[in-house]
Amino acid sequence: MSGAAAGGASSCIGAATASGSAAGSSAIGAGGAVGVAGRLPSRVLEHVFSYLELPDLIRCSLVCWHWNSCLADENSEVWRSLCARSLSEEAMRSDILCNLPTYKGKLKSYQHALSSHDCSRNVYVKKNGFTLHRNPIAQSTDGARGKIGFSEGRHAWEIWWEGPLGTVAVIGIATKRAPMQCQGYVALLGSDDQSWGWNLVDNNLLHNGEVNGNFPQCNNAPKYQIGERIRVILDMEDKTLAFERGFEFLGVAFRGLPKACLFPAVSAVYGNTEVTMVYLGKPLDG
Repeated sequence: MSGAAAGGASSCIGAATASGSAAGSSAIGAGGAVGVAGRLPSRVLEHVFSYLELPDLIRCSLVCWHWNSCLADENSEVWRSLCARSLSEEAMRSDILCNLPTYKGKLKSYQHALSSHDCSRNVYVKKNGFTLHRNPIAQSTDGARGKIGFSEGRHAWEIWWEGPLGTVAVIGIATKRAPMQCQGYVALLGSDDQSWGWNLVDNNLLHNGEVNGNFPQCNNAPKYQIGERIRVILDMEDKTLAFERGFEFLGVAFRGLPKACLFPAVSAVYGNTEVTMVYLGKPLDG
């Protein structure tokens, strides 16, 4: 897989992607099932498609209605084969991706995972492709951004700690300009006007170096428990960031987000702690 899908440079999903999708849809409508390729049996096409990588499959889905319908089944042999080639055995066999029922959904989550190149030098992404490990470096706060940021649409992802939180453990979003490392043990996300964070240790919301109140806004809010999955919901249409815990909607944490490319992000201070992030796609309403 190339580009962001391979864990390299970060990119942004926005208007350019949307216009490209619209153009592709027009091509499907205008082209129809043309020529011999458009009349090949589905099982033959699936066999051929199973050897292709994701960028090629995306292009194939725009050729004609017949090819598009062959790729519409997100649990087909095509997507299963690509999963087997792209994702680690650990990721496929563990419960990391348990909330993603389709092979295509798992691949998309891998595309959006934490970046091994857009992070502090004191952290690395483990071989499973989804878990960030912080090395035991004294007097340093270390973070990472997701491979892909968003400037439009609605997006959800899960984050959970698999080790001690330490004095500061922050989840949230950041622009490309936000730093991913600093000296001392601080709330890195939310330390400037380029990031927004929720410190799971003291339940404070942070932005522009200031505490924006407690979250969730209730009396005696429970503390985060290690292994507990927090769902982050970014709505670039309403310009809000919200959180869920379990099946409980905790509320909107930040409003008035800028019209910019915003990336999922985390920051940690505890040595050898680990954080996992799994992109879920568009959040379900209700």
